[in-house]
Amino acid sequence: MQFLKSLVFNIFLFSGLILIFILAIPTLLLPAKYTLFFGRVSAKYIVIILKIILNTNVVFHGLENLKKVNNFFVASAHQSMFETFALQIPLDSPIFILKKELLKIPLFGWYLKKIGSIEIVRETTTKENLSFFDKIKKKIEEQNRPLLIFPQGTRVKFGEQPPFKKGIGRIYDSLGLPCIPVALNTGKVWPKNSFMKFSGDIHISFLEPILPGKEKNDFLKEVEDKIYSENKKFI
Repeated sequence: MQFLKSLVFNIFLFSGLILIFILAIPTLLLPAKYTLFFGRVSAKYIVIILKIILNTNVVFHGLENLKKVNNFFVASAHQSMFETFALQIPLDSPIFILKKELLKIPLFGWYLKKIGSIEIVRETTTKENLSFFDKIKKKIEEQNRPLLIFPQGTRVKFGEQPPFKKGIGRIYDSLGLPCIPVALNTGKVWPKNSFMKFSGDIHISFLEPILPGKEKNDFLKEVEDKIYSENKKFI
């Protein structure tokens, strides 16, 4: 039965996204706000089919924390493809930091470029190349949109706790903005690299902002501890 539900869900997922991507093609010639609109449409569509096919609700916690600071960036746990869509619902047109390979995907990658996503060039991040972080800061200031980063660097299995990438400390230090950590359990319903999808509510928690001014290594430890501590509540 679970296999059948997963099959039906995946059919609706990919056929629906393909249709939305096709409908959004004209936005590649329009201002980015129109492409961002279709991103939210995609997210809401996925939430709907999760509910209908898998009887899975998506619950956002701590939305009040998004109102405690005017400008911020978001550091989110990453367990599934789902949160790359779902976080566009509560966040106001986030700017993604993502792997360069994603920009090469036909249509999907074009849309990511259109909305101003910033690609990670691993060599420059490792060497802490200042121009990379200056580029992030400039884009945030110009577009007045929240930055969204996945500090684990890639999707991880539900329950795993790899150390965060040090680049998030440099981003925090460079931007001088509060950071809102995000904990979630998406991998429990939508496992990494798995055809199977499972029933059970998805929880996404926006935690208390971490204010600027901390030493970057102290910040790195605090944001990691906050997210992993909250994640344990979903096990």
